[in-house]
Amino acid sequence: MEPRIDLFASPTPTQVLKRFANAALALERSTLPKTLRELLQLRVGQINGCGLCVDAHTKEAAAAGETPVRISLVAAWRESTVFTAAERAALALAEEGTRLGDERHGVSDETWAAAREHYDDDQLGTLVCLIAMINAATRMNVMVRNPGGSYQPGTFAAAGSE
Repeated sequence: MEPRIDLFASPTPTQVLKRFANAALALERSTLPKTLRELLQLRVGQINGCGLCVDAHTKEAAAAGETPVRISLVAAWRESTVFTAAERAALALAEEGTRLGDERHGVSDETWAAAREHYDDDQLGTLVCLIAMINAATRMNVMVRNPGGSYQPGTFAAAGSE
């Protein structure tokens, strides 16, 4: 599978993607654990069918110390016992924030309240930004058909530091 276009080969998309990567660096400095951020991004990648995102965030989660069992079970987190109540609340927020068009309510009051129980305002804001940004990334990758399989951990961090 070959990508339809290399977004880094054109000046305007390159400028946007570099700014996108730099914005993501702020999320790296948040108080949310890296493993949680990676699991959420993995779940959004799964929902949106982004091979590159599933590849990248599986590998980044493992590099951050996440266990293979939890990485494997993120796709079935509701039917799993390996996630904390806080993680479950964040996963629900990520799913509803990704599937906005599937329900009339977008993110339900119940899901928001569950997340509010576990996260402060800065962390909730970080979750909202993280979910929005990974949704944008998955959509770009799916549109241009960027394939998964060759991602190396640390690549995203290096791109944001340029």
